[in-house]
Amino acid sequence: MTTTCEDNNLNNADSETFSISNYRRDSSHCFYQNRVIQPLLTDLYQITMAYAYWKSGKTHDVAVFDLFFRNNPFHGEFTIFAGLEECLKFLKNFHYSVGDINYLKTVLPDGVEEEFFEYLGKLTAKEVTVYALDEGSVAFPRVPLIKLEGPLIIVQLLETTLLTLVNYASLMATNAARYRIVAGPVVKLLEFGLRRAQGPDGGLSSSKYAYIGGFDGTSNVLAGKLFNIPVKGTHAHAYITSFSGFDELTNKELPHNHSGITADLLELSIEHRRNLSSVLHISTAEANDGELAAMVSFAIAFPNGFMALVDTYDVKRSGILNFCSVALALNDQGYKPVGIRIDSGDLAYLSCLARQSFVKIAEDYDLPWFADLTIVASNDINEETILSLNEQGHKIDCFGIGTHLVTCQKQPALGCVYKLVEINNQPRIKLSQDVDKVTMPGKKTAFRLYGTEGWAVIDILQKDDEEPPQVGKKVLCRHPFHESKRAFVTPARVETLYKVWWKDGAIRQPIPTLEDVRNRVQESLQTLRHDHLRHLNPTPYKVAVSDNLYNFLHDLWLQNQPIGELS
Repeated sequence: MTTTCEDNNLNNADSETFSISNYRRDSSHCFYQNRVIQPLLTDLYQITMAYAYWKSGKTHDVAVFDLFFRNNPFHGEFTIFAGLEECLKFLKNFHYSVGDINYLKTVLPDGVEEEFFEYLGKLTAKEVTVYALDEGSVAFPRVPLIKLEGPLIIVQLLETTLLTLVNYASLMATNAARYRIVAGPVVKLLEFGLRRAQGPDGGLSSSKYAYIGGFDGTSNVLAGKLFNIPVKGTHAHAYITSFSGFDELTNKELPHNHSGITADLLELSIEHRRNLSSVLHISTAEANDGELAAMVSFAIAFPNGFMALVDTYDVKRSGILNFCSVALALNDQGYKPVGIRIDSGDLAYLSCLARQSFVKIAEDYDLPWFADLTIVASNDINEETILSLNEQGHKIDCFGIGTHLVTCQKQPALGCVYKLVEINNQPRIKLSQDVDKVTMPGKKTAFRLYGTEGWAVIDILQKDDEEPPQVGKKVLCRHPFHESKRAFVTPARVETLYKVWWKDGAIRQPIPTLEDVRNRVQESLQTLRHDHLRHLNPTPYKVAVSDNLYNFLHDLWLQNQPIGELS
């Protein structure tokens, strides 16, 4: 969870109490990381393995680990890689404090030597090298998101923390990207999930990665402050129901936006409501006076940003009429309202009804802008809801999405894993009766091959010492486990997927801004054919291995697979 120094007024000590006490500052890059992200944010068995490694004399062993996932989430065929920045900051800050060591002494068995704790106290990530995809890139199963090389004990200790930093971030960014795809490029998407998220840290992370995935703003004020995300919001039903009649309005006057001449906004609204009754064919007797009073009150408070919740009582018989009355009153005083939010009911029908009303008023009052007032819809919206609304021809300009977005309703975890693939230059493989769980051994690199039409065609994994694919030259691409599945690909463009992000104790690439990562997501998705992105039965994107890696994998498999004996 990061923010730039410019986003926070560091001179204002009172306003920075939360950030200073809960976020650790990185002086060289001027950003923050939640203090919860530390070496002890790990599983106990990482510490016990570290001791066993140390006890076995493996302090100088050099290991290579791959962090990857086996299946795309949400029954889709793509994943957005996110969380890299947090991983890099964790590596930069990696160090066991005196307090950490003292605590571990109470957790580990009494027989653990003092020398081991001294060893732990000196550990840093300076000897680790990290290769990774660009954050915000589209990624696919088996292609490592991150590759780590370094002392065995250290890279082992990094496992759990790196997984927790990547798993939810990538899942959340992918979920948000899927919402963006079904909503289309024009409709605005706002994240409203803080109150339903898995705790405060989950709420902040969901706001950040929803924005990266393609959402336009958040209701989360702290996320706006920390990450410079646009903050949006209106009011709750409680605001409307807190007014029961006109007599509760103590302030009814609003100065004209240009002349400064004040007018009674309630009187103007009542007059417009009376006139609009015949225009919209809605009886004023059915409209709720408390709702009108609440809207007038809110409009006086926010004349340049008036957006009202219209479903507290009845959208058709009360909400739309009252809103339009106040909107016209604001227009009389030189202001333009923003629009409405609908939080319940038949969203397609009600949005069409609202738009028809706005268009009618625009024509009758010669106010063209009135036809384009914003309609926001919320109410437990998920992907299927948006797809259904699209089929029904809704007139919604913006969706406010909370629960199903931040909790990742369809799939609560991505399932990234962290596997040892080489130690001391010797490849390692994990076997399983479940072929999907067989690991790709050895140091590898990956390339994305593009066809003549510009689309990404296939990702290919190959051994680290192989020549990279060349534009215009045939490349034999093989399925890692099915011998007969193979094809030649002649790439029109070849993209190297990995960069060195961390080496010799320093970040080796410029850290992209949140906006850069957000743009990267959309650019990366645009390289995929539509059939890979569609909601129903998407076409799987192909991930292959080179012929050399295929043979290497299967030779090592046979070497390590016990030979059965029948009798």
